[in-house]
Amino acid sequence: MLIQTLSATDPDAARLAFAQAHLGPVWSSCDVIGSMREMIGDGEGSGMQLRVSAVQMSMSDDRDQNLATAEHLVRSAAERGAQLVLLPELFEGPYFCKDQIASHLDRALPVEGHPTVESMRALAREVGVVLPISIYERANNALFNTVVMIDADGEILGKYRKSHLPDGPGYTEKYYFSPGDTGFRVWRTHHGVIGVGICWDQWFPEAARAMALMGAEVLCYPTAIGSEPPDPDWDSSAHWRRVMQGHAGANLIPVIAANRVGHEVGANHEITFYGTSFITDHTGAIISEADRTTTEALFATFDLESIRRQRIGWGLFRDRRPDLYGPLLSLDGEP
Repeated sequence: MLIQTLSATDPDAARLAFAQAHLGPVWSSCDVIGSMREMIGDGEGSGMQLRVSAVQMSMSDDRDQNLATAEHLVRSAAERGAQLVLLPELFEGPYFCKDQIASHLDRALPVEGHPTVESMRALAREVGVVLPISIYERANNALFNTVVMIDADGEILGKYRKSHLPDGPGYTEKYYFSPGDTGFRVWRTHHGVIGVGICWDQWFPEAARAMALMGAEVLCYPTAIGSEPPDPDWDSSAHWRRVMQGHAGANLIPVIAANRVGHEVGANHEITFYGTSFITDHTGAIISEADRTTTEALFATFDLESIRRQRIGWGLFRDRRPDLYGPLLSLDGEP
């Protein structure tokens, strides 16, 4: 049975009927049957309206099942008007970076002809949504943690390769990925200018500011984060959120973070992914959020022109002093 929670401000019971009719078979296969929640971003104006969705889900060892779940959630989000849908990092399967196992390197595939990318291109074209898709990319002898930006017409606008790679117990990404070489990227899509960082990138304000300077109107962070194997009781979720809330407030740009949920057991480490996916407004306030266990989709709608006027009027970009930021260009703060 599908359990659905509609927000108090959402009177449209047809959405519940749609979810029951179209998502029941997929959602019943998940460990936790989720809800959909909706909040509407504030701001007045008559500019371009962008409706976004963040998908939170668990992953199994069955790639085809994960892809089917993701596709159904994207379709449902599109039915509810979403124009940009963000899925979690590496959603094709379990977070394999828990352990250093050479066979996992075979998961990487080239972008060209990648089955998940091709499936999502067709889906984007069919339902008219922008899809930043997280994959494990093989480029000749190099392997990357990559997002492929798919526009609402199914065209690939480009790719971003993860710049910051963690390397600690349970999160040994430096074993699997080379550092990204694309630089930070933003794309002018059918539904707005979108910037994307990947998981560990979200802890670095420089990445968010760079994308803001390049014109991003929304920042997306597909994520896989949870407990720390050396100290399973250490909960970083509130810290994780506050950092990205700061990116939103400092740049006056909404932020979308989509995390996975579920308990995944590797050969040597296990992680409980804590979910708590969220969407902020352009001041950093969380306006839509998920819990720690549920497969669900979050929604928010933004008036991009209104936000643009507020961003310009606040003066943060007018009053920047790039001539004083030289210490940022070195590791030790020395010019």
